Amino acid sequence: MSISLHTAIIGTHLQLLPALAGILDKTEAYCAENGMEPTSLTEASLAPDMWPFCKQVFEACRHSAGAVESLGVGWFSPDMTPAPTDFASLKQRVADAIAYLEGIDADYLDSIAGNDMNFKFGEKIIPFTVSDFMLSFSLPNFYFHTNAAYENLRVKGLEVGKLDYIGRFRTKR
Repeated sequence: MSISLHTAIIGTHLQLLPALAGILDKTEAYCAENGMEPTSLTEASLAPDMWPFCKQVFEACRHSAGAVESLGVGWFSPDMTPAPTDFASLKQRVADAIAYLEGIDADYLDSIAGNDMNFKFGEKIIPFTVSDFMLSFSLPNFYFHTNAAYENLRVKGLEVGKLDYIGRFRTKR
């Protein structure tokens, strides 16, 4: 049995992004319950050289919906735009990513799997096929950023667990 790129990629994004939305809800509630400014968590990072929580959420959306959207133009580049630090904007970004991904045709990724895809960073270009870009570059980055967002909150004392990160399983129907 083979697995489609849609199942591997879009299915994974649509499993973890709603979980990330749930984590955002918990974070917002935690701030309200504890009289904390939202930026005390949205701008917090695990280490001085790591992006803060808000940028991790931003990048999770970028490496999911943003990466899939970029397949149509054949290149993807980092977005160094500062991430919003308010919950409403972060939640909207996740909701927009989910909505976009839900609209991707099940056969689309398989139909372009062998097409050229480039990662551009300044003058540097790394050539991929669509499938290799998504599976070996963008999907690992998506996991990294969703996990970093989750871990960022764990270290700050939020009661989020593994199931908050993993989200809803794709079970046999």
